[in-house]
Amino acid sequence: MYQDSPAKPGERLVVLDRDGVINADSDAYIKSPAEWVALPGSLEAIARLNRAGFRIVVFTNQSGIARGLFDEAMLSAMHEKLARELAAQGGKLSGIYVCPHGPKDNCHCRKPRTGLLEQISEDFACTLEGVPIIGDSRRDLEAAEAVGGRPILVRTGKGLRTLKDGGAPPKEVYADLAEAAGRLVFEMESQS
Repeated sequence: MYQDSPAKPGERLVVLDRDGVINADSDAYIKSPAEWVALPGSLEAIARLNRAGFRIVVFTNQSGIARGLFDEAMLSAMHEKLARELAAQGGKLSGIYVCPHGPKDNCHCRKPRTGLLEQISEDFACTLEGVPIIGDSRRDLEAAEAVGGRPILVRTGKGLRTLKDGGAPPKEVYADLAEAAGRLVFEMESQS
C-alpha cells in the first residue's frame, strides 16, 4: 500500500479494481509479473484520466498471498511493472491499497467490506461520496455503494459474469476502462 501525497482541494479521485479492470484476470490468480498483462487500452485510459486532472487509486483483493501462491515481494514486482508500463503511457497511480487476506480471515479490508475504501478516504482526506469506483465484480460495486461512491461496472474480467449473476443490475456499465474513462472525462469537460 502506498500513497504519493495528500490530496489538494478540488482534486478528483477515481478508484479502480485491478484484476479484470486494468489487467487480464485469471481464476488461477495473477501470481507474477509475467502473468500480469495490461488489458488493451487500460493504461492509456488511466493516463487520459490523469491528464484530465484525476488522481487514480487502486484497491484490490489479493488472497493469493494468504493462499501461499505468491508473496508481498512478488506483488510489489507486479505493481512495479504496472507503474513502469503506465509511466510509458504518461500516467501514474496515486496509491495502491491491497487486502492480502483470504475469504475465511474475516478481515475488514476484503471487498465487499469497506476497509480499503475507508483507508483511501482517510489518506486522501476526502469523502468518497460520488467518487467513481470502477470494478468488474459484484463485491467491487457493493463496496462502492457502502461508502456512497459511484459504482461503475466494466464488462472486462468478470464483468459479463457479474451482469449475469442475477443481482440488481448496476446503473452504469461500460465495455472497458477506456469507455468508462471517456465518460468521466466528458462529464468533467461538460462542467467546465
